[in-house]
Amino acid sequence: MWSLSLLITERVGMVVLLAFLLVNVKPFRRLLFHQTISAKVQLFVIFSLFTILANLTGIEIDRQNHVQSTIILTKLSPTSSVANARVLAVSSAGITGGPWVGAAVGLVAGLHRVLQGSVNSSFYIASSVLIGILSGLAYRGEDRDFSRPALLTPWQGFAVGIVMEVIQMIFILLFSDAGWSLVRFIAGPMVIVNSLGTYVFLSVISTYIKQEQETRAVQTQAVLDLADKTLPYFRTGLNFESAQEVARIIKRYTNFDAISLTTRNEILAHVGAGSDHHVPTKKMVTHLSEKAIKAGEVQIAHSEEQIGCSNPDCPLQAAVVVPLRVNDKVVGTLKMYYVKSWELTPVEIQLASGLEKIFSSQIALGQAENQAKLVREAEIKALQAQVNPHFFFNAINTVVAMIRKDSDKARELLIQLSLYFRSNLLGVRETQITLQQELDQVNAYLTLELSRFPDRYEIHQEISVNEQVLLPPFMLQILLENALKHAFNGRMKGNEVWLSVSQVGKRIKVQVEDNGTGIKPEVLAKLGKEEVSSESGSGTALQNLNQRLIEIYDERSQLNFTSSGAGTTVTAYLPIVIKEG
Repeated sequence: MWSLSLLITERVGMVVLLAFLLVNVKPFRRLLFHQTISAKVQLFVIFSLFTILANLTGIEIDRQNHVQSTIILTKLSPTSSVANARVLAVSSAGITGGPWVGAAVGLVAGLHRVLQGSVNSSFYIASSVLIGILSGLAYRGEDRDFSRPALLTPWQGFAVGIVMEVIQMIFILLFSDAGWSLVRFIAGPMVIVNSLGTYVFLSVISTYIKQEQETRAVQTQAVLDLADKTLPYFRTGLNFESAQEVARIIKRYTNFDAISLTTRNEILAHVGAGSDHHVPTKKMVTHLSEKAIKAGEVQIAHSEEQIGCSNPDCPLQAAVVVPLRVNDKVVGTLKMYYVKSWELTPVEIQLASGLEKIFSSQIALGQAENQAKLVREAEIKALQAQVNPHFFFNAINTVVAMIRKDSDKARELLIQLSLYFRSNLLGVRETQITLQQELDQVNAYLTLELSRFPDRYEIHQEISVNEQVLLPPFMLQILLENALKHAFNGRMKGNEVWLSVSQVGKRIKVQVEDNGTGIKPEVLAKLGKEEVSSESGSGTALQNLNQRLIEIYDERSQLNFTSSGAGTTVTAYLPIVIKEG
């Protein structure tokens, strides 16, 4: 009996091997953790193969209860029986796949057992199917979040294993020629060893699930810490300074060899291996990043060739690149690298995907806060313009002077002054207004300015688009005001400014051009991007406007400056958005 127990224990190892495969080989693990109809069919095939293997590796027992162990048991003599792990395989199939999987696997196991022996063994078909169904009744499906199978505990599986083996012994006692003699010899080893096998089978799976939960808990805590550390930087926007700090934080909290953050076309930060040629401010050097941006999907590489770095000495051998989105638009990428390809596992890929969602939300939050800040700044500027003593008194003085000469003209100027203030208040409340509303404010402003300086400026307007298109408030006024104040350097005559709004393709082209003295190249490169110190202003209005255009629309909408000794041109291309209603 002891020799039989040892031999059966060896056969049980096959089912333990199956449990190992189910939780450690990705295609098998997917079948266990996401049980669709297709997955159940595949589980049926896998367990059927193992039940057949269990039959083939069974231990032959003759009428004198002598044990004969062979490598492959393809055919039994009419007077022999077999001890194997078939019942364990069938019951495991039912526990992990449900009654239908268990019954189908039991049918295959019983039919193959009959083919091994004789027609007298046909009762094994009924017993195996019954065992598959009954063990399948212990199947609990998946938990509510569908992230793991809700299996029996190992001790519950042990109890199920005992019951299933007892059922098999009852069938043998009732229908086998050997009857009580065979049951008395094999019942003890078969019941104990196969029930322990069920216990071990479920223990392997339960241990993996527990470890996975612990790993997820640790990862969740790490991700929460990452989110807490990176939020202050992403709230300032996706730029060089914030990206550098975020990349350092991610590398500190993960085991990646290099971390990179990019916009759609250039590297913002790269920390770790490969930093000698993955240099911030330069264009991206990997094809994988370009693919992630174009496809808007996570890209994975397990070789240097798949990464596609243009530097032949690049040490990076594996990567996961996730697109960063704001309002469903890809604004950049988060790239995580390893110098050894085998280190990139599904755990790291899942982590990267989770960080993509968090960081995209943080960038969106930062842009929303920045947009609110810009609106507040615009509001302050508008309110300051309204109460600016210099502007206000100049306008009033112009009206006073005009009263003496032309009372009707003075009345018109007062109306324009009122319209200008009212338009400022409207611009404070809205992020976009119609072109018609913006032109009303611009014309009010120009009327007041040209009345103060008659014959100094000549303004040309060419509007060839629907005046219900939307654009940011103060846009045209800021561009025109900038030209009037800074373009002519005190010149008294011959000063011309052209304002045009037209449609080019699927965008609105807004352009303000002057014939002034031009802008120095070193100043021109900074306009719209940073403050420019000068005697006549700081350039904050242009910087504010440029940031608002990018935040509201996209980078293609930013201001473009060209200048020469013959004048300056400012151009922006905005998406066409028509006011509804």
